This record gives sequence, structure tokens and C-alpha cells, in this order.
Amino acid sequence: MKPNRRHLIAATLVAAIGFGAAVQAQTPPAGAPGAGRPDAARMEQFRARMQERMAQRLGELKQKLAITPAQEGAWSTWTANLQPTPHQRPDRAEIARLTTPERIDRMRALRAERNAAMDKRMDATKTFYAQLNAEQKKTFDAESLRFLGGKGGRGHGHHGGPRG
Repeated sequence: MKPNRRHLIAATLVAAIGFGAAVQAQTPPAGAPGAGRPDAARMEQFRARMQERMAQRLGELKQKLAITPAQEGAWSTWTANLQPTPHQRPDRAEIARLTTPERIDRMRALRAERNAAMDKRMDATKTFYAQLNAEQKKTFDAESLRFLGGKGGRGHGHHGGPRG
């Protein structure tokens, strides 16, 4: 076995053991305070604020695009597809009972679900975009670039600041 391959196998094993230990260390006993999801209310408030911001931004975008009555159906379909899909966090106790290969399979399944949801949103965006006229497409391109951190955008840096 080559030294590099040995190091890779050892690092993978250490990472897998560390992940399992981290999951077990973070799992509170069933009767302990904080068992379950202690900050579920705070997360719900966060989701509500995000929904409000999204509705506000979509309203502003709709105004900038000057959506016509003929485009209203396409707009409604697109915005409905943008709604976040509810996802559940895996139960830590359940994860702790899984073997490493089972955990990996579980993570892959969750990733596939997230990717499918993202693909659905992307396809809906392309369908909506096809309904826009040339001027609306320019506006949409400029506005969507802002959210991707492009020219004039705030990016995805710390607190929406510049990346870099």
C-alpha cells in the first residue's frame, strides 16, 4: 500500500469516527432539558421572517418586471415553485444508531432530495423566463444576478456583505 493511500484511508476512518462521536456527544439524554428541539420556536420565527422577506422581494420584482395580465399565470406558477420545501432534520438518536455506511446512505438520500427540489425550482425559473419579453428578461437577469452576488449585489458573504 502506498503511503498516500494509507494516509487517505486513515483520514477517512478518523473523520467517520469523529462524525459518529460528534453525533453522540450532541444527543441529549431523552429526559434531559433541551431534548428534542429546544429552539423550534426560534426557528419558526426565523422561517416566518424569511417568508416575509421573500414575499417582499417577489413583490418588488413583480413591480420591476411589470407583469402583464397575460403573464400572471406564469408568475403564480413560478412563485409557487419557489416556496421552500419543508425538510426535517434527522433524529440524532436515529442517526447515532446507524452504522457509518448507513449514515452515508442516509446523507446521500437527503442530498438527492435537496437536489431534486433545486432542479424543480430551476426548471420553473426557466419556464417563467421564457414567458418574459426582451425588456423583462434584461430586468430579470439584472435582479437575479444581484442575488447571486454579481455586479451590484450583496453576495453571500458574512451578513450579506461582499464575498472575498
